[in-house]
Amino acid sequence: MKLPIVALIGQTNAGKSSLLNRFARKNIAIVAREEGTTRDNVSAKIDNRFLLIDTAGLKNPEDDFEASIQDQIEGAIDASDLILLTLDSTKFFNHHDKNIAKSALRSKKPVFLILNKSDRGEALDINEFRALGIPEEHIFRTSATTGQGIKEVKSEILRALGTFESPSGEHKKPPLKIALIGRPNVGKSSLFNALGKKQQAVVSSRQGTTRDVNRAEVRFKGRDLEILDTAGLRKPGKREVGIEKFSAIRTLAAIEESDICCLLIDSTEPHSKLDQSLAGQIINAGKGIIMIVTKSDLLENATPTNFFGDSNIKNRTSADFLLDSLEKDYDFLPFAPVIITSAETGKNVTKIFDVALEIDEARHHQIKTPDLNKILRTSISEHLPAGLKNTHPKPKYIVQTDTNPPWFVIHGHDLSLLHWSYKRFLERKIREFYPYLGTPIFFSFRSDNHDDRKSNSKSIHASQKGQK
Repeated sequence: MKLPIVALIGQTNAGKSSLLNRFARKNIAIVAREEGTTRDNVSAKIDNRFLLIDTAGLKNPEDDFEASIQDQIEGAIDASDLILLTLDSTKFFNHHDKNIAKSALRSKKPVFLILNKSDRGEALDINEFRALGIPEEHIFRTSATTGQGIKEVKSEILRALGTFESPSGEHKKPPLKIALIGRPNVGKSSLFNALGKKQQAVVSSRQGTTRDVNRAEVRFKGRDLEILDTAGLRKPGKREVGIEKFSAIRTLAAIEESDICCLLIDSTEPHSKLDQSLAGQIINAGKGIIMIVTKSDLLENATPTNFFGDSNIKNRTSADFLLDSLEKDYDFLPFAPVIITSAETGKNVTKIFDVALEIDEARHHQIKTPDLNKILRTSISEHLPAGLKNTHPKPKYIVQTDTNPPWFVIHGHDLSLLHWSYKRFLERKIREFYPYLGTPIFFSFRSDNHDDRKSNSKSIHASQKGQK
């Protein structure tokens, strides 16, 4: 399901970051008394219903940097489905606030006026803000400090978006959503056009051509598929403020929306840490993953030494060396299938659909509890889990509690002592029984002794990350 985007816009120190934290019920944005603390934008998924974006505040438009922040606010208005114009209710609005309000209203999207800090005695009367042109029913008094008005605003946001009510009697199976993810100029739009069999995206050698998420629907082997072509993501420090920043937000939202992500890797360029970071984001989101090597037509015309030095290349191709390199650089993704493609020649393009359907089937596979416990007993007999001094973790039984992605819960004693390597060992044993192609699997550990209650819900991937 596509999450609507709600943008918090307004001048500095109006309390946007505090509101984001209050909506999300945790500290995500940096909050400080100094104006202009938020120079970038941060986001939070609110109750799995919408994505709330906190934009940088607007300051002096004569400052080049602040002018770019104005562009970012314009980008937020363009990217969002609903706009929250946030003002400090203890101060009279000025011409900057008026201009922001005009821009928001011109978008023809729902605009709410949030009068924050309304818990303070010096808060102005609501009539002082009517000249901004926002209807009275869309003006709300809030306090990020006390929580005043937050529940009301959230309810009105959901009512205004109206995207979560299903038509009565409609039971059509939703399409399988496949997102194309990768760095700029890696060939996403070309592959998107090849998959959709139409020139829908703008294809260019210039980096960053795709700013929004393009979509195409196809039917393959009786299944509806929706392909999402996202903007290329560069390293955070190299992203331009404004439009490119919100392209990144759309891309992250596309990962959350999708069922399966295709991580595109350019066969003509070295692999980067950003590619590995993107892979990690996909896995942490619990999505299926396919590694797509693009531009293989260029790879086939090259010699192995062009890419990988003067190693022993007898009877080996550039593709062989590339696959070896992928296996080394992405050793944390042994379950991810690799497809070498060329949008130019059409090589292996439709194979992406075949593999995506296989992954979708794997993500919904449920292993019977007796089989799981046989796997657990065999694993323990082969390799007893280590512990501390006289205390050892004792797994007793395992059940699968969820699919899409698969999730397993292990019950026992002192499971907080399980080393991350043993959790990886258990994952490997489960995959030997059923491979779970292209999908991460997660574990929770439930101990029946009091000391372990605080560590009952650790996923395997979070555990591995913490130990590396």
